[in-house]
Parts: sequence; C-alpha cells; structure tokens
Amino acid sequence: MSPADSAEAPIYADLVEERGDVPAAARQAAEETLREADRVLDFSTLEVTAA
Repeated sequence: MSPADSAEAPIYADLVEERGDVPAAARQAAEETLREADRVLDFSTLEVTAA
C-alpha cells in the first residue's frame, strides 16, 4: 500500500502499524514457496527410460 493509499484508509494504516503488513508478508511467503517448489519439483534432469 502506498503512502497515499494509507492516508485514504487510516484504519488500514493503523492495523499495519500494529500488526505489520500481513498481505505483503503473505505475498512474500507465497513467492518463496513457489520458488522452493520450482526448485524441488524440477524433473528436467531426469532421464526417460523405455519400459
């Protein structure tokens, strides 16, 4: 949220001050999880064997 937005939403600004920016923290955690999943689930190095 930009400073201009928080001026228009003082309740939100107060909550961010008290509790932290929860949506931003959730977004960051989701991005880190996606990066980790991409790394762990990378099957491009597996060889295909004939059955």
